[in-house]
Amino acid sequence: MEKHMNRRDFLKAGSMSAVALTMASAGLGSLGTGSSAMAAGPNKNPFFGFGPLQKDPGGVLDLPKGFQYRIISEEGDKLADGRPIPAMFDGMAAFPGRHHSTILVRNHELSGNHDYPVEGKNPYNKEATGGTTALVVGPHRKTTAEYITSSGNIRNCAGGPTPWGTWLTCEETLNRGHGYVFEIDPTDPEGSLSKTPIRDMGTFSHEATGIDPETGIVYLTEDQGPSFFFRFLPNNREQKPGALQEGGTLQAAALEEKPSSMASDFDDGQEFSIVWKEVDPEKPSDDAIKKDCIQFSRLEGAYFAGGVFWFDDTSAGDKNLGRVYRYIPATNTLELFYESTSQNDLEMPDNICITPWGDLWIAEDGGGADRIIGMTPEGEVYTFAENRLNDSELAGPTFSSDGRTFFVNIQSPGITFAVWGPFARRNAARQRQMGHAPPPASYAPQIPDKLSAFAERKGLTSLEAAAFHRHGMPIL
Repeated sequence: MEKHMNRRDFLKAGSMSAVALTMASAGLGSLGTGSSAMAAGPNKNPFFGFGPLQKDPGGVLDLPKGFQYRIISEEGDKLADGRPIPAMFDGMAAFPGRHHSTILVRNHELSGNHDYPVEGKNPYNKEATGGTTALVVGPHRKTTAEYITSSGNIRNCAGGPTPWGTWLTCEETLNRGHGYVFEIDPTDPEGSLSKTPIRDMGTFSHEATGIDPETGIVYLTEDQGPSFFFRFLPNNREQKPGALQEGGTLQAAALEEKPSSMASDFDDGQEFSIVWKEVDPEKPSDDAIKKDCIQFSRLEGAYFAGGVFWFDDTSAGDKNLGRVYRYIPATNTLELFYESTSQNDLEMPDNICITPWGDLWIAEDGGGADRIIGMTPEGEVYTFAENRLNDSELAGPTFSSDGRTFFVNIQSPGITFAVWGPFARRNAARQRQMGHAPPPASYAPQIPDKLSAFAERKGLTSLEAAAFHRHGMPIL
């Protein structure tokens, strides 16, 4: 990026180059409703969803035509060593294993007594029942091994994969001695790393993480009210197992308006930007309140892809139905991408991911049947899956490294699915495009004309201005 390129020019250039790369690297048949995509007409977009859901004869998981699933793990069944598979399946990530296998690392959001606790042999706290397991899934999409990777935690909710092949599992609790992030190496189950809290990442009700592979900075969400958006600057940026435990600096995001000595007019005399304020890792939420950092309602899922950190606020908005944000580190830009209203067909976003071909997938955690909702860089919205078994949330959406298999959980009773069918091929350019694309028109936050005009004057994107406005910045 040129040194003097402003934020708007950067976003415009990034979006245009992503579109060019996408069209150059992907043919017209990248997505379809069956085994092959339909040809696009002269005015039709070549990217679209997978068609209507088909009723599952088993009454478990509805999927589009051409897709199928296999249940590869269920709570209460046996691990490789005979111990029971723990309950309350939640966040999950997939890593490449030997002989074309996939290793899934899965959280268990357990606290207190349960029929199926995580019964580890080397726990962080022997009285706590949460932790993580791993599944080795062969190329035939069948589980060949399943074992405990960490134990002795409380409410392992979400987390995030690292670029070096480990999993950060997050404790969603304020219990004394807990509320930490732990690093899990699936190749060293229940090793010393798994029971060593990353203390400088803070003691709070953790939800999810995402790591910028360019900088090694870790972004974190908090699941309590109010919630804060944090980042962790590691002392050791080598990006290897154990490096994060060497400490670092924890910061929380804030909005800043700086008076200008060059002009007295409010519109012309203010600069609006995100600033990061250092907070005490022992009491980061209290510190963030004192330092007037951005207060969210209840942050949940997060994912880093294509140079963008995506995260959602599950109960935010006038209807308490949720918002989705994206933070772009290269421009230090926070945008409100989606805001649910009574007209929007999406309720309480939770775990999220970016698909290998670039769509945003959102797992709902609402009051009724929960679904996986897809949004495309081209502005289309579609439903990929729906839980027909019960009202439990879908959790832990993740793809195998080759992009051919989608894995997802029903939280309770704990079930892990492998799903396959006519997925689009991998498209890194389209992932970057998603990071700068406008939201689908009916899902975009409502932005008054006056706010749009203000954004234009200040060099902000309209979605950035919406984020500032929703969080109390007096810009109108």
